[in-house]
Amino acid sequence: MPVNSFEDYPMSWKPSIDKTKKPIYQALADQLEQDILNGDLLPGTKLPPQRELADYLDLNLSTISKAFKECVLKGLLSTSVGSGTFVSYDALSNAYLLEDAKPEHLIEMGATLPDNASFEPLFLQLKSMLQETDYQKWFSYGRAGESLWQKDAAIKLIRRGGFETTVDNILFANGGQNAMAATLASLCQPGDRIGVDQHTYPGLKTAAAMLSVKIVPIKSENNEMSPVAFEYACKNEHIKGVYLIPDYHNPTASCMSVENRKEIAVIAKKYNQFIIEDATYHLHNKKPLPAIASFAPERVIHIASLSKSIAPGLRLAYVAVPSQFKELISKALYNLNISVSPLLAELAARIIVSNQFEVLIERHREETIRRNQVVNRYLKDYTCLGHEAGIFRWLLLPGNITGGEFEKLAAERGVQVYAAERFVVGNSCPERAVRVAVCAPESLDELEQGLSILKCLLNDLI
Repeated sequence: MPVNSFEDYPMSWKPSIDKTKKPIYQALADQLEQDILNGDLLPGTKLPPQRELADYLDLNLSTISKAFKECVLKGLLSTSVGSGTFVSYDALSNAYLLEDAKPEHLIEMGATLPDNASFEPLFLQLKSMLQETDYQKWFSYGRAGESLWQKDAAIKLIRRGGFETTVDNILFANGGQNAMAATLASLCQPGDRIGVDQHTYPGLKTAAAMLSVKIVPIKSENNEMSPVAFEYACKNEHIKGVYLIPDYHNPTASCMSVENRKEIAVIAKKYNQFIIEDATYHLHNKKPLPAIASFAPERVIHIASLSKSIAPGLRLAYVAVPSQFKELISKALYNLNISVSPLLAELAARIIVSNQFEVLIERHREETIRRNQVVNRYLKDYTCLGHEAGIFRWLLLPGNITGGEFEKLAAERGVQVYAAERFVVGNSCPERAVRVAVCAPESLDELEQGLSILKCLLNDLI
């Protein structure tokens, strides 16, 4: 202990570490992680300034900095220029939302799944393919040069989602999250920072954590990313890019205005930022708005996943990549995948080129609208954000209950929903809300059963 005693000095964290353990910064990082996991340091707690902690522990400032950096990269801490270092609100949340097995004895209303009653066109097309005399080719490696007509199908689907691109810009990925991971791996170095919404898709969070890329929350205004806050982050937060879900944002179900899309595109060009545009939900709109990529095609990696609009089992995403990034991202995808499945890529392309995908999407939409009408009937007395063709809703909770507390109570009564804490980023305060998946229940009857349980639970809270 240094000469000036800290015995009565107010500090949010006074660790006790064994300095014989080497390296000391790792021992301190381990202690910090343990105190967070044990609940001794709660989410949102502001940690002492690094210099103050160094004085208290009689350690070099660099030792404290290395320990904090270790925990930042693990997602346990978040830093904000001018504000300090905080225990992340999502430090203890589980960001892996799709569990190994369907939860037993629970009605699934957590994972965002399209309804499974609209897949007949896929089945019929697949059956036809496997009856062809050269069916063996679907079970070999796929080669990029053999998929040119499939890229025409990608162009058609992406155009349907509000963006015009060319064959030269198209890459294939094994789903949207695979494309995000490849983009981060190719355009970022460990320790780099990218901006995201204050609540964001957990798959982006886990991919960034795996690659030691720091995600920085950018404030919202009217439930969409603020261009002013984005520009501030470009100037002061040392970010390299930004991740956005402009249509039917996951989890808040908000939609970015065309004006904001244009403004963010202008700012990205001004500050040389790349944009990852997650277009997973573009096709849920009857008339999609222009993609952000249409305003800054040279800065935007546009990811059109088929998981929610057609079928998650296809494990396919079309990625429209600016020329300057194409070689880097192409190599990353090759190292991660070698190739996508020739069988599934061919199946998706045939569904699109034959226009059967329009039938499939329309069937999804009709079923989703039916289900949302049921949601509106049961939850009419509560604020449940989202539109009629969205496969999930953002339920704002009454009273003072947190999303995490509500998720636990709902599970105890037999329904799985996901709390805002699973989606929150860094030191952003999570909304008192849960995401409710509309199409995950296997039938309308099961959906009604789950909603009845949630309604009773909400009524008990008033």
